[in-house]
Amino acid sequence: MGYVSAVPVPQPRARAATADATGSRRSLAAGLLLGAAGATVVLLASGQTWAEGRAAVGGGSLPLTADGQDVTGLPAALAIVGLAALVAVFAVRSRGRLIVAGLLALSGLGAGLSACLGASDSSALDEKAAQTTGDAAATIGALSHTAWPYVTAAGGLLILLAGLLALRYGKLWPTMSGRYERDGTPRPRKAARTAPDPDRPEDLWKALDRGEDPTREA
Repeated sequence: MGYVSAVPVPQPRARAATADATGSRRSLAAGLLLGAAGATVVLLASGQTWAEGRAAVGGGSLPLTADGQDVTGLPAALAIVGLAALVAVFAVRSRGRLIVAGLLALSGLGAGLSACLGASDSSALDEKAAQTTGDAAATIGALSHTAWPYVTAAGGLLILLAGLLALRYGKLWPTMSGRYERDGTPRPRKAARTAPDPDRPEDLWKALDRGEDPTREA
């Protein structure tokens, strides 16, 4: 004689819904972590020394340095745009979310590319040399570059990955403004207050507390 198991067999739709929910939570956490970490890295690395050199002054030389902001302010600006887009992803829906996610990805891509282009830049130090020496033709000797531009580019890559995750899984992420929106269902109206019963003193006192005239007819 066979036995019938009482344990319900998971349905394909239920399994798919569970997998979607798990993927949504993981992608959401990863997107937030990557975006926030990438923007932080870009902003911090942009303030570090990117290039060093010496400008000839009289019979000697003057050491000069240039940080990321001196070379190019684009990575830091795009990192701020990326942070704003990361927050805005949760405030919009459907097509608007795709547009904002694309902006997030492009911000990371732009920050990374501009940092890489500035890794070998010498114009910022040349300008400092001209300002310091008063000679517009002054140039920098013993020029060297640090690894900070590439750290900045790595931060831009993190922002780009966050944008790609938002493009791929953003439709499954919750909407920040959803609970503040009306769902279209009519709100129940407050019941009309009845006139106080003159035979019940407690009703008269309650009416007076509300600022109503207990002698007025309903």
